[in-house]
Amino acid sequence: MQTPETNSAAGFSGGEIEIEKMVYGGDGLARAEGRVVFTPFVLPGERVRVSVTDRKTQHVRAAAEEILSLSPLRVAAPCPHFTECGGCHYQHAGHETQVAWKLGILKETLQRVGKIQPPDSIAIITGPAFGYRNRAQFHLDGRNVGYHEEGSRRVQAIAQCDILSPKLQQVLAKLRTMMRDRRWPSFLRTPEVFTNETDVQLNVLQATQPIAKRFFGWCAEELPVLAQSSLLYPAAGLTFRVSHDAFFQVNRFLIDPLVDAALAGAEGTRALDLYSGVGLFSLPLARRMAHVTAVENGKAAWHDLQFNAQQAGVTVEALQTSAEDFLAATQGPWDFVLADPPRAGLGKKVVTRLLALQPRLLTIVSCDPATLARDLAAFVPAYTIEHMALVDLFPQTYHLETIVRLRRAG
Repeated sequence: MQTPETNSAAGFSGGEIEIEKMVYGGDGLARAEGRVVFTPFVLPGERVRVSVTDRKTQHVRAAAEEILSLSPLRVAAPCPHFTECGGCHYQHAGHETQVAWKLGILKETLQRVGKIQPPDSIAIITGPAFGYRNRAQFHLDGRNVGYHEEGSRRVQAIAQCDILSPKLQQVLAKLRTMMRDRRWPSFLRTPEVFTNETDVQLNVLQATQPIAKRFFGWCAEELPVLAQSSLLYPAAGLTFRVSHDAFFQVNRFLIDPLVDAALAGAEGTRALDLYSGVGLFSLPLARRMAHVTAVENGKAAWHDLQFNAQQAGVTVEALQTSAEDFLAATQGPWDFVLADPPRAGLGKKVVTRLLALQPRLLTIVSCDPATLARDLAAFVPAYTIEHMALVDLFPQTYHLETIVRLRRAG
């Protein structure tokens, strides 16, 4: 039997709502006529007139037409493109308010999804709220450079982006000028830029035709850039080579604090770093522990990992394979395991195998609270949560990073 909350043909069709709270994804949640209503760019406590934009089986999405009662927490967004481009979700609130939302969302998700009681104390690691991004993907439509508009594939032209680092701000301005030159390839759709604030790496992620080498030569003269080459990035007291298709953290202010927090409490002689990338955690770990094995499935990142370990003068056993395949074959023992999985989380196979291997300490670096809650639920009660930290790697957005250190019980 269907209820008003599950019957997609019934219920709310637009009007006034009162926002109860913020939820993961950047929306405010309200309830009206038996339906859950999600609305972006609002604040808890605000009364809002909305129109329905999408009706799902379990909920309704709506757009704010008028804020009838403003929250005292609302601030003027510094970016003129806010609400138009799809990059930021929280510029209408101060940074402290954003972090408080994220902490509440993390706790609620752990309880709702994982049935886990959050620790009494969760550490908060923050940095500057703007100018933090060292990597950006721009979208082009032949005339404009910018980001996709909220909820569409249309390109919202931008003259500035306040979350970009100063160097990437310069690159954005230069790209806008270069697009007016006849040498600009109109079929280029998505360039990506990455910087250490001295050098700039340019990657082409999407183009409808092959890009000629002379274009990259022109970019090297104008920007200048390291066109589709590796970039050397200083972090954690080391230097990391990052190839054009290898992952690296995007918040230039919080890379070192992230490493320190992830490796805090690591002890013993044998360590395992799963989803290791170019070695951001493996190399500092190799300075603390006698034997470190790093597992990375991506070919480019694996090559970078080997190069970086050699340049740093540390010994790391670097293996190119998936975490699932490695864990299926290894017998351990491992004193400390660090896992920094993609948004999908560890998954059942990895969790099951880690439980069988029983490392003394296990640290998870997670970019999604729901998959983190699911994974943690499988580890408890065999493991206890010794420490948890929320790392605000992505200010002005709903994204959050969580570090959890687990200790084997008994």
